[in-house]
Amino acid sequence: MLDKAVKCIIELNGAEAIRPGDCYITNDPYYGGVTHLNDVVIALPVFVEGELVAWTASIAHWNDVGGRTPGSMAVDVSEIFQEGLRLPAVKLFEGGEPLASVFDIIAANSRLPDFVRGDLWAQVAASRKAQTRIVQLVETYGLEAYRAALADLFEEGERRGRAGLATLPNGTYRIEEEQDDGAVWKAAITMSDDRFVVDLTGNCEQRAAPYNTSRDGAVISAQMIFKALTDPTLFANAGSFRALEVITEPGSVFHATGTAPHGYYFETRIRLYDMLWQCMARAMPERLPAGHFASICGTVIAGRHPDTGRAFTMVEPQMGGWGATAERDGLDAMYSASHGETFNCPVEICEARYGIDVTYKRLNEAEEGRGRHSGGKGLSVSYRPRGNPVVSAGYSRNKQPVWSLEGGRPGGTNSLSVRRVDGRVENHAFVSGLVIAPGDEIVVRTANGGGWGAPDPR
Repeated sequence: MLDKAVKCIIELNGAEAIRPGDCYITNDPYYGGVTHLNDVVIALPVFVEGELVAWTASIAHWNDVGGRTPGSMAVDVSEIFQEGLRLPAVKLFEGGEPLASVFDIIAANSRLPDFVRGDLWAQVAASRKAQTRIVQLVETYGLEAYRAALADLFEEGERRGRAGLATLPNGTYRIEEEQDDGAVWKAAITMSDDRFVVDLTGNCEQRAAPYNTSRDGAVISAQMIFKALTDPTLFANAGSFRALEVITEPGSVFHATGTAPHGYYFETRIRLYDMLWQCMARAMPERLPAGHFASICGTVIAGRHPDTGRAFTMVEPQMGGWGATAERDGLDAMYSASHGETFNCPVEICEARYGIDVTYKRLNEAEEGRGRHSGGKGLSVSYRPRGNPVVSAGYSRNKQPVWSLEGGRPGGTNSLSVRRVDGRVENHAFVSGLVIAPGDEIVVRTANGGGWGAPDPR
């Protein structure tokens, strides 16, 4: 997504206005942020001998950027204004000097100002380190060789993408899929000798709720399936996607406009990617695995440590089962596709830093996902906070089970429940502002992957 962010920064600020020592920040999906307000992009232009030769950029999820609820992940919002601080591709540094007013605005709009300052400066440091490496590269080999190498890399990306496209069966493949809320999404993928077209027209309108994604987000889902099918290697650049075309409709859930909120964009984007994956897997079942648990299962627990009183926000994505293939069982307890590079919180850190006891963390031993080759196992996790935190969470595939292939069994669903001290059990899919009392138990269960092939009748 970072190439999209940088292009928007250039478009909004004008290439002629960008100077050495400048640095930009954005988190708004309507200003190059692509995702949601918690994800902050910092981008730095790299100059060599007065010429702009590159950009360095990073994205990080900040634990709190204001908004209605601790952790900035509210479900009861109808506009992006309610989700937190918006940073519309503005300068963070000018001529190498920090703009103190911008730093102050950021800190004043977070419940965790020390954390966001740390995240901000870590990203600035990362950009500066990358800048140093690029400058060294250009000074070592010369600007002409550097630019020629970049052109070669883009051409190599395009060559790989088109070579992989040539191995795919020409034709148009369609899918319709019902979502947990009853909405029916659809897509058409048309493959020809030189184009891979993903058509997302005809889908539902954007919602006055945080379940929209930007057009850039929808393009990323299409890029992922295109890359997986044509060149599933670590090599990737803009050239890799020159044969890809994505068609969206402004005002739809896959191309939100105006002031629609985006807080749980990631569930919409991963569900889109999963649907495109299923479309291609039905067409080529020998080539792609069955479905996986297909949710970030983001679990945000925010409060104060019961011993120290220090404010915290734990952002905990969950792991689940991946689908079986024509050749083997699925993988156990993996992060979801389209997840990014967030990591789970180790049990010891969770208990020491946040005052949340982890009663157990184990594989899901449910029978779902059986097949000739069985889906990988999801997880079952129990949290017992010792304080009074607030929970926000987003679990899709909560009603519609993980899809299987060739007669395998579905992989089940994802769920989050709260078992109160008095014995009551509350089940949730999307929730925010949920107050937990000492002694309550938060129980997470993620789905197994889908099975491939009919199970052995024995």
